[in-house]
Amino acid sequence: MKILITALTFLFIGAQTIKAQTLLNQTLVHDGNNREYAIYIPASYDQSQAVPLLFNFHGGGGNIVDYMSSVDMRPIADTANFILVYPQAVPDPGNGGATSWMHKAPTTFDDVPFVEAMIDVIAAEYMIDDNRVYVCGYSLGGEFTYELACSLNNRIAAAGAVARTMQGETFNNCAPQHPTGVLTILGTADGISDYNGITFNGIQYYMSAAETHEYWATANNCDANPTMSTIANTNTSDGSTVERYSWKDASGCTYVEHLKVINGGHDWPGVFGNMDIDASQEIWSFVSRYNLSGLVGCATNSIENTLGQEDVLRVFPNPLKDQLIVESPFEGTQNYALYSILGEHVLTGSIHSGSTLIELSKIPDGLYILKIRGQAIKLIKRK
Repeated sequence: MKILITALTFLFIGAQTIKAQTLLNQTLVHDGNNREYAIYIPASYDQSQAVPLLFNFHGGGGNIVDYMSSVDMRPIADTANFILVYPQAVPDPGNGGATSWMHKAPTTFDDVPFVEAMIDVIAAEYMIDDNRVYVCGYSLGGEFTYELACSLNNRIAAAGAVARTMQGETFNNCAPQHPTGVLTILGTADGISDYNGITFNGIQYYMSAAETHEYWATANNCDANPTMSTIANTNTSDGSTVERYSWKDASGCTYVEHLKVINGGHDWPGVFGNMDIDASQEIWSFVSRYNLSGLVGCATNSIENTLGQEDVLRVFPNPLKDQLIVESPFEGTQNYALYSILGEHVLTGSIHSGSTLIELSKIPDGLYILKIRGQAIKLIKRK
């Protein structure tokens, strides 16, 4: 790992105030644990206007103080006027007691409700724009970012993941309900989080970068083929270059973006590793463009918002086990096609006006896309 953490230059005890900027070390009792998080209130915050909220999650084995001393987004919060939160993970008994967001199986531990509790507590004390809550993270924190974008999708507008692709279990169970902006910053030579994913003994623990992006592009109804641009190689001594890939929907709205750090390692660009980009700036520039309805100022790609209520197909149950019911408002017969999340054609058939039962007991569990009359509906099949 190409990282050197410098000695701490501040003590992290209680509150710290500099020119009205406030850094608070908070404790929240959740699920029987005293959970800690640092919250930074910029000087521009005045309680009269709702502001965005951004969570930044440290990597596995990390802590708030070390992470903030390296990945410090407070200067950006000062300029952009958002509240910044650095939560603390708790020890994972299955991983030698290392502080981890995604505890190793078998476990019933789940940090997603803790994040939701933090949102509620912070929103009760500060003027938060509930439509503009964002998450980002590094390494294991980036892995947790995908999980939050899936499992807490009703609260999260956009996400940024650095040095991590999507975990297999998250991939298989994700079903976002609104257009969700996702940015990834990944090194092709990352020796810890393999750019091509990780499969062991026939189990895919981590998806490849391509599969991660294809999932989110499909979930956001984007074109399968991204546009690419090359970022200027302003630092020729870091041994890496960067390409930017953008996936857009039919309206030209970008919902997925990937900064591909060629020959980059397990890094946070701009702090250590590649110095052609600043990951912190890139994350804020990306996520701040979204709210819970999608890309602000751009026509939404959400089925529910683009069609009249009388034109909406209804499918249930979802998740499903063996059978799916489709209620169609359209007259006559309509053809449907079912695809895997990787775009593989699985099934073709037809539905009729009213209710149609589709038998799906013979297809494997997983995430699928059902397409009917130009509408794309995400389905989860599991036992």
